[in-house]
Amino acid sequence: MTLIKSISGIRGTIGGRAGDTLNPLDIVKFTSAYATFICRSGKSDSRTIVVGRDARISGEMVKDVVCGTLLGMGYDVINIGLATTPTTELAVRMTQSAGGIIITASHNPRHWNALKLLNQEGEFLTAEDGQAVLEIAAQEDFEYADVDHLGHYREDHTFDRRHIDSVLALNLVDADAIRKAHFKVIVDSINSVGGIILPGLFEALGVETTFLNAEASGDFAHNPEPLAKNLGGIMGEMARGGYDLGVVVDPDVDRLAFICEDGQMFGEEYTLVSVADYVLAHTPGNTVSNLSSTRALRDITERHGGTYTASAVGEVNVTTKMKAVNAVIGGEGNGGVIYPESHYGRDALVGIALFLSSLAQKGCKVSELRRTFPDYSIAKNRIDLTPSTDVDAILNKVKEKFGAEKNVRVTDIDGVKLDFPTKWVHLRKSNTEPIIRVYSEAGTMEEADALGKMIMQVVYDMQ
Repeated sequence: MTLIKSISGIRGTIGGRAGDTLNPLDIVKFTSAYATFICRSGKSDSRTIVVGRDARISGEMVKDVVCGTLLGMGYDVINIGLATTPTTELAVRMTQSAGGIIITASHNPRHWNALKLLNQEGEFLTAEDGQAVLEIAAQEDFEYADVDHLGHYREDHTFDRRHIDSVLALNLVDADAIRKAHFKVIVDSINSVGGIILPGLFEALGVETTFLNAEASGDFAHNPEPLAKNLGGIMGEMARGGYDLGVVVDPDVDRLAFICEDGQMFGEEYTLVSVADYVLAHTPGNTVSNLSSTRALRDITERHGGTYTASAVGEVNVTTKMKAVNAVIGGEGNGGVIYPESHYGRDALVGIALFLSSLAQKGCKVSELRRTFPDYSIAKNRIDLTPSTDVDAILNKVKEKFGAEKNVRVTDIDGVKLDFPTKWVHLRKSNTEPIIRVYSEAGTMEEADALGKMIMQVVYDMQ
């Protein structure tokens, strides 16, 4: 069974039986539930919902079902076509719509797709609102419009340009410095919408660009998650020389990874760290990332006189905490940059423009910039459990065991995180599998992996 229902929407593989996969019947049900929730919430007077999608092969089919269902619910639809997740988020705000649906499965392989649900601010639904949508769907508690009150449909393909213009208008985007630097950049846009919007951004910034996997066919040339193990092609091109920077995005362009001029990964965790360092140098303030992100952001924030706060994992949790502490920059260690000056959503275009501004102003190589940041390594492990295992009880035992130690700070807002003086480990249960995810960070990969495995053994001894 691959249909995953969560507070942020639904995702699954295409094909199969209703209730088991992402199929037309379940798309209708959850789209209907979302429209019902938007109507009942009363948070917007608008009767319009924006729909955008990445280039996945199944995207056209899913889009037709989503749009038809919204019209049947009496909502007007603005279909912005092939568009990034941040473009769709901005389109909701720019049109003052009641909400938005993004059709994308982010970094999942080509046979997956999903519906991501937005509120009237163009932001992901809160946990409470997402739960309400799930309850409405479970009850099938929705009513369709009669023939005189069906919604109206229109297409608007202006939002890529409007998104780019909004990035160029940001105060900290130094387009003049970028143009004068004459950067040569190579981009892997993984056969999705990055190949449509990013050429316009780089052209506006005067950057000479070569694209790999540029055709927005949805037939991904490699595993679309922007990790080193999947990026042999672009890393090899960088290693041959001739480029200042490598840029990699995921299929919906909300995650961003850089490659140094020598072909080495800049480090996905350090996308946010580098952009935050630049932002904090110009606008001192607070920062937020999730519990599983690198400690380097905390170090950089304190170096600039600000306060770092950790949130639970999940973009909506990060943005909620950012608003609470008035953070000037935040995001996630998976390459997600959230810059409130633009909007409260991960945005690779914003990340690229701010990173290039920093690089141009500093006048250094990418590898030299990387060496200015604290150096940490994160190891990722997992503990496989049986479906009957009481994961909460295990995590509580871990918290009790280490909570008594003086040199350990325990955080339990999302699983259990143990902060040691020079390293940390975070254990959290998966929402989709009977496993505990174990992320650990230290000064070297060997030390980080050893820490994670030491905690894993503690868990095994408790069972």
